[in-house]
Parts: sequence; structure tokens; C-alpha cells
Amino acid sequence: MTANIPGLEPLIDDMAAPSEVKGRGARRTHLSRRRLYLRRFLRNRGALVGLAVLSVLIVFALFGSVLTIYTYTDVDFANLSSAPSPEHLFGTNGAGNDTYAQAVHGLQRSLVIALVVSALTTTIAAFVGAAAAYLGGLAEKIILEVIHFLLVVPAFLILALVSQRAHGDWSVLILVLTMFGWMFSARVVWSLATSLREREYVQAARYMGVGRIRIVVRHLIPNIGSLLIVSFTLGVVATVQSETALSFIGFGVQPPDVSLGTMLSDGANTVSSAPWLFYFPASLVTLLTVSMALIGDGLRDALDPTSRSGGRA
Repeated sequence: MTANIPGLEPLIDDMAAPSEVKGRGARRTHLSRRRLYLRRFLRNRGALVGLAVLSVLIVFALFGSVLTIYTYTDVDFANLSSAPSPEHLFGTNGAGNDTYAQAVHGLQRSLVIALVVSALTTTIAAFVGAAAAYLGGLAEKIILEVIHFLLVVPAFLILALVSQRAHGDWSVLILVLTMFGWMFSARVVWSLATSLREREYVQAARYMGVGRIRIVVRHLIPNIGSLLIVSFTLGVVATVQSETALSFIGFGVQPPDVSLGTMLSDGANTVSSAPWLFYFPASLVTLLTVSMALIGDGLRDALDPTSRSGGRA
């Protein structure tokens, strides 16, 4: 019967969440907003430098192997701990492995671990934090207590123990890094989502009988997308650092597999006699973390309406 009341349907459409508003005008607004974000991001020189460096690193990880005839497991017994040369661009280690081939594979492995872990932790944090904010009451208190408990657990020791028992399986490393990497982001998402749960479009969806999970997924999470994008970008930096630290002390990726952390661990022991074994992977780690940090800062400034570092629209 309500469908026959003149003017009611436009009113209901106006009460709907911004993520579900449809029509030509909404599409133009959405596109203009994306163009605004892109324009602000492109005005950030640091972010552009970071994006360029990251692009070069990705190209190197994907196609760098075409510049060498060796794989990361090949052994050249005639060149043990040899300095960089046309045959071995980054030299060789004490076992005769080509350092350039290992750097390409190590960067691939570190990128895969960082991207997967950051994507998983951001997804978990978004759902848990938004769900806690929307549910409220006892459920919210229980979820927050669990988050606060996990935040004080000595995660690094557990990560080291589990990774060691898994014998360096990088898939297990992804699992344990994900298990202990989502809590802080979830706490931040919860604090922001609490200001959204009383908005008109959320209340309208609740009164119209929309399910709780659908409200969280379709109304709350999309409206904190800018925070999640920045969280994902900075999560890559944190994961690279965690993986490198674990592998450096022998609790991360284990031979015969290679990551940047394992290369740093091997190079640290010969930094005076064979410095190329340390400085090449150290340079890749530094470039990767700095570029992602610059991109994260640029995205934060572009998506934050109160920031003026990206210039006026």
C-alpha cells in the first residue's frame, strides 16, 4: 500500500545509503569524486615518487629473471662469493648461488607475503571493527575485550615459535602473520564506525528490515573505504618488516626458499668480506618500504577532506 502514496519512493531513495544511491546524477558524483581523489594524489610529489619506485620493483620481481641464465637454486662452483660481474650481476654467495636471481625471487616472495597478509588483515579488521560498532551492547564489549587481549599477547614470540615448527613454510607464515596483524586496525575501524552507526541511512536500513550483516557490509564498510585503503597500504610496510625480521633471525622463510629477510641474514655475516650480499637485499627492502609509506601518505592526504597537502580541488 505504501507504494501507492505519491512522493514516498523518492523519500525512501533519499534515505538510502550513499553506496546504494543510483541514477545518472549519482554516477556523475561518484566519478567526480574519484577524479578529485586522483587529482589530489597526483599533486603529491612524494606519492608519485613512491608509485614510480614501487612500479619498478614490481617489474623487477616479475621480469627481472630474463636478465640472467641462473635460477635462485642454481650453484656455480667456479664462483663462490664472487663480486658482481657481467656473468653474475649481483655477485654470488658462499654457496655459489647467483645473488641477482635470489634477489628477484626474494622480492617476489616478500611481495606475495606482504600483499596477501595486508589484504587479509584489512578485510578481517573491517568486518570485525564495523560489526562491533553496529552491534553495540554486550557483543561490542566482548569483541573489544578479545581485541584488547590479543593486542597485549606477545605475538612476536608466538610467530617465531609457530614459524619454526612449520619449517619455514611461507603459507604458514602468512597464516600466523594474519592471525596477529588485524587487531589494531580493527580497533581503529571500530572507533570510526561508531560515528556512522547512528547515521540516517543506517537507521533507515534497520527500520526497513535489512539484515545486520548486510548493513555492515553494504552501509558501514563502504563508507570507511578511505581508511581501509590507507590501512592496506601501510599494512604492506608492516608485513614486509615483520617478515624480514622473522627471516633475519631464522624464524621466517627457510632454505631452499628465499626471501629478502633470508638474504639479509646471510649477508649480515659477510658484510665486511662480501658486502654485496647485504647491500643489494637491504636496498630492495628499503625501497619497498619507503615507496609504500610514501604511497600511503599520498592516499591519506588525497582521501582526507581536511588535508591541504594535496592542494585545492
